[in-house]
Amino acid sequence: MLEALITSKTRIRMLIKFFIGPSNKGYLNGLASEFNESTNSIRKELNNLSDSGYLKKKKLNNKIIYKANKINPMFKILQKIVRQHLGIEEIVATIISKIGDVHEINLVGDYAKGKDSGLINIVITGKEIDRKYLDNLKVKLKNKIERDVEIQLNAKISKKCILLYKK
Repeated sequence: MLEALITSKTRIRMLIKFFIGPSNKGYLNGLASEFNESTNSIRKELNNLSDSGYLKKKKLNNKIIYKANKINPMFKILQKIVRQHLGIEEIVATIISKIGDVHEINLVGDYAKGKDSGLINIVITGKEIDRKYLDNLKVKLKNKIERDVEIQLNAKISKKCILLYKK
């Protein structure tokens, strides 16, 4: 979906990194290593996004740290677009409507850290969850959103998570 609108794969990865969760941050060399890209292409995208007001930058020691600018009027819109691109909106809507008594849905793992690894890890907290339907749902979601989905029930949630839904 986003590939048709934004032709730069580096920019798409940056949008995912910074807009999937507002607490995600990065710096030039770290992002170059994470994305396996040259520092020049990363620098170009960081400059474009920060000059446009989508990213904030802050100097810390000898590094410039970038993170999403949450007060930018486009922040919520970009976050929604990124989540729809990844299929997260679809996952949440399906879980809420058909699984059972869901209290919370949290995104954990690579995507919570802003890494587009292809495996979306979700932790569902709730009661009377239909496990059989959940197993079938994973296969359906994979075909629909073209990403693997791993769903855990009532599992311990790591520090690095993104709350997607709360009852």
